[in-house]
Amino acid sequence: MKWITRQNAAVDRIACPWLILRFVDSEAEFLFVPESEVASRAAATGAIPFDVQGAKLGHVDGRCSFESILLEYDLACDAALSRVADIVHGADIPADLDRAPEAAGLRAIAAGFRLIHAADDHRKLELELPLYDALYRWASETPAA
Repeated sequence: MKWITRQNAAVDRIACPWLILRFVDSEAEFLFVPESEVASRAAATGAIPFDVQGAKLGHVDGRCSFESILLEYDLACDAALSRVADIVHGADIPADLDRAPEAAGLRAIAAGFRLIHAADDHRKLELELPLYDALYRWASETPAA
């Protein structure tokens, strides 16, 4: 299945593809396009939009897109994923940076990847997937404070 979002990905637009690939659609293909093209390209390709204004899998009711995907695909029962969601939420939404102590670090790392790789979103995704694998493993095996 194809999934589509805005180009120049940072926290949520990298975390969501990780979540989708690992827990929703292991064969997912991601399209990163200019924001003005998301709706038309989604319609033309049948891609599912995420982390874009008005998307069901976007920022809705105070949730970040990662949390909207957890809810949509009934993944919130996984305690480690919920913990990762708190970190992603804090890293993605500046007003909630203190939501999880790890959020500031994730925000800084995502910003660094964005600075190094600019709009090469597929490269960022390739390089950051192991980071989210490690974060999930840590969340699975480290007691919450």
